[in-house]
Amino acid sequence: MTPRGDRVGFVPRILALPAIVGLALLGLPLVALVLRVEWSTIWSDITSPEAVSALWLSLATGIIATGVCVVLGVPLALLIARSGARPAAVLRALVTVPLVLPPMVGGVAMLFLFGRTSWLGGMLAEWGIRIPFTTTAVVLAQTFVALPFLVLALEGSLRSTGVGYEQAAAALGAGRWTILGRVTLPLAAPGLIAGIVLCFARAIGEFGATALFAGNAPGVTQTMPLAIYTAFNGAGVSQGSAVALSLLLLVTAIAVLLLVRAWRPEAQR
Repeated sequence: MTPRGDRVGFVPRILALPAIVGLALLGLPLVALVLRVEWSTIWSDITSPEAVSALWLSLATGIIATGVCVVLGVPLALLIARSGARPAAVLRALVTVPLVLPPMVGGVAMLFLFGRTSWLGGMLAEWGIRIPFTTTAVVLAQTFVALPFLVLALEGSLRSTGVGYEQAAAALGAGRWTILGRVTLPLAAPGLIAGIVLCFARAIGEFGATALFAGNAPGVTQTMPLAIYTAFNGAGVSQGSAVALSLLLLVTAIAVLLLVRAWRPEAQR
C-alpha cells in the first residue's frame, strides 16, 4: 500500500485555495440546479406531453446514433490502432477535430454537405431524399459529435493490449474474423464499453449541431437539450419541465461516469 505521504506529495498548500474555488465553480451551478427543482411536481413535469416527446426522441435518436458509431467506429479504431505511427497520428487528429470544433460549426458544415445547394444534397434531392431538418439529421448530428468518444476510447484500449495474443492465435491457425471476435475485441472490451457509454451520453446531450442542421421542430427534431433551451426562451415546454429534464440529463451524466469507472478496474480509486 502506498503511504499517505507519498500520495500527497509536496504540493504547496496555498494551491488548495484556487483548487477549492475551481471545485466550487464546477459544483455550485449543479447544486443550484438541484435546488431549483420542484420536487412536488417533478413527475408531472417530466411526463408532460412535450417533455415526453423530447425525452423519447432523445433516447431513440441517441440509441440509433450510438449504433451507427459502433458500426463505423470499431473499424476506424482498429485501423488507427494497427497503423504505423505517422498514419495513426494523422487519423487520430482527424477523429479528434469534432471534439475541439464548436458544435455550431459542425452543424453548419453538415448543412453545407447535405443541403440542397450542395452536390450531395442536390443528388439526394433528385432521389426524393431530404435530410436537413428531419429526424435523420438529428441522428447524423449526434453521430458526428459522439463518434470520436468511441473511436479514441477503443483505440487506446486496442493499443494497450498489443498484438501478441493475435499473433499467437494466428500461429495456431485462427482466421482473421475468429481473431477479431474471440481475441481482439474481448481484450479491448473495457475500452469498447466505456466508448459506447460515453458516445450515448454525448449523443443525447448534443445541442449546437442539432439546432443548426436539424432544427427545433417538436416531435421531429426537438431533443431534450433543445426543449430545455426553448423553454427558457418562453416557448415549448414549461420551465418546470425544462428544469426536470436538466436534472435528468445531470443524473445521466453521473451514471455515465460511474459506468465508465466501473469498466476500468485498473484505474486508481
